[in-house]
Amino acid sequence: MEQEKKLQSIVFKYPLNKDTSVCSGEFQETVQIPCQENPEEIFEKIFCETKVSPRVKIAAMKHFLKFIQENNEKYYDEKSEKYISAFNPGDSTLTKVLDLWEPLYSKNSTLCESGSILTDDSELFSTVYHKLVHSPALETILKVEHAYSLLTQELIYARDQDLAELSTKQTKEMSKAVEGLSLGLTEADITAIANRHLEEHGMQIASWQSKLAGLHESQRTSYREWLMSLLEQSYDDNVPLTPNTPSITQGRGNILNPETQLLPLLQESFTIHLGSQMKQMYNIRILAADVLDFCKLRLPSEEDMEPQPQRLQTSLGLYSSDLCGLVLLSDNHLGGFSGITKDFIRECETSTELHFNSAEEQIDSIRESVKAGIEWRRCNKVLDSNILTSMEQQLRKSSTRYLQTGDVFITKHSNLSEVHVVYHIVVDDTVKSDDITSRHPVILGLRNIMKSACSYDVTTLTLPVLLTHEINNDMTPAWYTRRAELIYKCIKGFMIEMASWGGSELKNLQLLLPKGLNEEIFNSLASMLPCIFRLSNPLILQANSNNK
Repeated sequence: MEQEKKLQSIVFKYPLNKDTSVCSGEFQETVQIPCQENPEEIFEKIFCETKVSPRVKIAAMKHFLKFIQENNEKYYDEKSEKYISAFNPGDSTLTKVLDLWEPLYSKNSTLCESGSILTDDSELFSTVYHKLVHSPALETILKVEHAYSLLTQELIYARDQDLAELSTKQTKEMSKAVEGLSLGLTEADITAIANRHLEEHGMQIASWQSKLAGLHESQRTSYREWLMSLLEQSYDDNVPLTPNTPSITQGRGNILNPETQLLPLLQESFTIHLGSQMKQMYNIRILAADVLDFCKLRLPSEEDMEPQPQRLQTSLGLYSSDLCGLVLLSDNHLGGFSGITKDFIRECETSTELHFNSAEEQIDSIRESVKAGIEWRRCNKVLDSNILTSMEQQLRKSSTRYLQTGDVFITKHSNLSEVHVVYHIVVDDTVKSDDITSRHPVILGLRNIMKSACSYDVTTLTLPVLLTHEINNDMTPAWYTRRAELIYKCIKGFMIEMASWGGSELKNLQLLLPKGLNEEIFNSLASMLPCIFRLSNPLILQANSNNK
């Protein structure tokens, strides 16, 4: 309802100069009550053409602000009295009056605060989990999460087996149909069979996806209810916290490829100091491994059903100021998953996401929010053309879908092996060329990633130092050397900049090389680090036996 407003006149008399005690000047103005604008701005508009001393102006402003405050309060008091007097409960008691107002107030409060309910639930659950994971209940929590992973893995294993059998069956049927072309079958019959196979395959995938989503949802619900029951038990001072494991049917533990249990062999670590005056110490680790090894939950064999140590580290670091991040090279096709992104989504679904939305749901949300960014870029296209170089403009034009080269989108996870945050940076074939510079959009994207890491407590970051996850025949030893030197120098510059960015310090940096890299090339790239970064070498003093 639009509130009624009225006009009030205010008069202020003032002397023309400081030596005159007689009020020989005045201003009179009509203001609207209730006043919902800034009173100081209204006063400046009124007094802008009046030439008085600063002392008089300050006194006039105090008088004006007091006038506005008193009249606003008086207006709202009169309005409240009017509504209260209009409400006549008759001979009802105070209890009946409260019973009348309470449901009306509750309904209005629920409508006003419904937008923050989900946020409150999320914050409550994160607080509960952080409290319990740093208590004696940690071991039981990890075992429950591990049991959930086994059940999910078993369902995925059954899905893959069923789809493989269906594919084999359809292949044989299609082969027989092709052979039957000489026996009277037509191309229309072959097309009908292919359409039927496609429909059967789609329905089978949808059925398994529904089963997997149902399992994830049931595990997520039961897990949250179980944690809440543990919290209630922890508040009982007379009973020690000895959590009971919920009833979970154990799955098979030998369904993963044993190769996923292999650790990277080529690795080397350094401690460096960076900074001009106040030097900061960082740990740098260079290693050759598959980027998805940092995401895979390596399930043990049937003889050892204990959860892996990486899950312990991930759980303790969740909801803390010591997060782990991973840079994943992606393409700009958010409409469908392909390449490394498809493999990453598969790794995410092998274990239930118990804290956040699933990876697919997060990417779907990003796909919608990207549209606003695309529209903003179209409005600023002329401005960009005046700033960017010709090469950068060409790279921007080549990205015709949602995202452009160098763009980054972020997903958060609690069900991966050694990662909490994944930075998906968009790359294209230009990163394979030999003439990229420090102004390449992907390298600028790495700078944005490191800045984001400092702003959001990501203290351990793993990034592909060659801007590729795979090795191809076009990569020569000279290419490896030039690419590594360029990225090393850029990263060093970004790390020096971090001192002025604020936030947390990026204490641990892991430089990832593609899996299967030649050991000689690895040693060559590792030996370049001490030449570019300042190592933290101890000062060795030799004692002289002649000195006493």
